[in-house]
Amino acid sequence: MAPDQGGALNRDAWLCFLDESGASLVPPVRRTWAPVGQTPVLRHRMRGRKRLSMAGVCCYRPDGTDARLAFHLREGAYDTDQLIPIVAALGRLLGGDAPVILLWDNLPAHHSIAMGAWLADQRAWLEVEYLPSYAPDLNPVEGLWANLKDVELANRACMSLEELAAAAEQGIGRVRGESDLLFSFLHQAGLSL
Repeated sequence: MAPDQGGALNRDAWLCFLDESGASLVPPVRRTWAPVGQTPVLRHRMRGRKRLSMAGVCCYRPDGTDARLAFHLREGAYDTDQLIPIVAALGRLLGGDAPVILLWDNLPAHHSIAMGAWLADQRAWLEVEYLPSYAPDLNPVEGLWANLKDVELANRACMSLEELAAAAEQGIGRVRGESDLLFSFLHQAGLSL
């Protein structure tokens, strides 16, 4: 990505940024409008602490000709066993013929012994780089989460995890339909191809 480091371009490798986030039945509160003197009130039934975890992967061709989005939902948190199939699916999503450079944060599941062993077996097509610690602003997927939580999930008091998942899937469909949005996430992170 830096001008003096054209490794992805030279190898014709996809650049893929992976990140995990969560959502709960308690809605992310955003600004809204209401008639003067009528303060809007969000009502929700807080049934337990059930959460959905979301994994998103923003994938970019190094020459800037294509961008794709992979998305996965599950109840509960991600660990190594759930992340390995998500990373393995990248090969199929991206056509299987081009190498992949995966950039992600320092979540313990990304550094586990099992993940390290699996990644060692994938070196023919997959190279992993780690983002600096405490630098989520360098990951374009953070822009995806902000966009999703500002549009489809904003002020939405879901009654069930299924309703929450449907809203998240609707947002992902919207983002996939606006290819320029994926590139805007990259530029918002201060990165360019």
